[in-house]
Amino acid sequence: MSRFRVLALLPLMAFLSGCNFTVLHPAGDVAWQQRDLVIISTVLMLVIIIPVMALTVLFAWRYRQSNTEARYEPEWHHSTHLELVIWAAPLLIIICLGALTWMGTHLLDPYRPIDRIAEDQPVPANVQPLEVEVVALDWKWLFIYPQYGIASVNELAAPVDRPISFRITASSVMNSFYIPALAGQIYAMPGMQTRLHAVINGAGTYRGFSANYSGAGFSGMHFRFLGQSPADFDTWLASAKAGGGDLTRAAYLELEKPSQNVPVTRYAHVDPALFNAILNLCVEPGKMCMSEMMAIDAKGGLGMAGINNVLPLTYDKFARRGTVFGGAAAMVVGICSPEDLAAAGASAEALAPRQSAPRQGTGPARILGAGLPVPSFTPISAPADLLAPAARRPSNS
Repeated sequence: MSRFRVLALLPLMAFLSGCNFTVLHPAGDVAWQQRDLVIISTVLMLVIIIPVMALTVLFAWRYRQSNTEARYEPEWHHSTHLELVIWAAPLLIIICLGALTWMGTHLLDPYRPIDRIAEDQPVPANVQPLEVEVVALDWKWLFIYPQYGIASVNELAAPVDRPISFRITASSVMNSFYIPALAGQIYAMPGMQTRLHAVINGAGTYRGFSANYSGAGFSGMHFRFLGQSPADFDTWLASAKAGGGDLTRAAYLELEKPSQNVPVTRYAHVDPALFNAILNLCVEPGKMCMSEMMAIDAKGGLGMAGINNVLPLTYDKFARRGTVFGGAAAMVVGICSPEDLAAAGASAEALAPRQSAPRQGTGPARILGAGLPVPSFTPISAPADLLAPAARRPSNS
């Protein structure tokens, strides 16, 4: 009969053989330190849990009804030695866990740049971290490499033993960026930037995914993380530059639309200001960026003149930026874009030699703010109706 029981357990053992204990055997130094923190915390708690469970069984057996030899003391009510054990042991465990958590919280702060590649191996002084901008979309991941001007969808690559600096945000709902082999999960939220610093110490292909439910396509929101040698990483960069397209703002708005199980896509050229526009919720043409609105509000706002400064969105994220019930969405119109500033101003070189005499140039007189740097603009001829008043008023000195 025992043989049949062993045979019945074989399918269970086969299923367990497919388990992946990445969290307990990661490939990155930050994840390895986090693993040590989990193990030490578990062992400290087991110091209390195991004796309590063992004593529960012991007391139940020793003081069972049929055991007439057990000592019966109905008037017993206090033991100083027992009280010391009951209170001192948990107190010591709490002190140890508190100290461990305090040190781990500061040393493994995801916003803190790492200072070591591995144990007893500090970060070399001449190593520049790999910068990666992460955007959680519905339902895929966008990775932008600002140092190389490329991007990829659902594929992330990094060289071994090189620090990685992540800037993380989301386009619509909250998600969670998680690569168990690299580091702990970090939330990705729209209109907010979170950070993560980590390093991968072993070459291989690892799994990344969203650890926070975000809708219908959540189950397919995973990606490959490639830990590569420096030579293989250079090859990966070259293949992205050779076979990718252009990730402009218009292309991003198409990519941003909800889609499921998106294949790996690479982009050879990326708008350098795209991530900041995503972060500030102003990818759409003409929309004011969140940072600009905050700066205006900090100065007192636009007053009554700004009340009606709204226009309907031409692309409204399927009513996600509208009202709670999906009504007509609206946005604050940008006062001016960088392109408008470049087209309306004059170059800093042309404006450098200023004189007290009335200006005879092709544009209006410039107003200087105290302490503000001279802007760099492309010169352009101003309309005739602006030139006449400019010629009549003296320039600022």
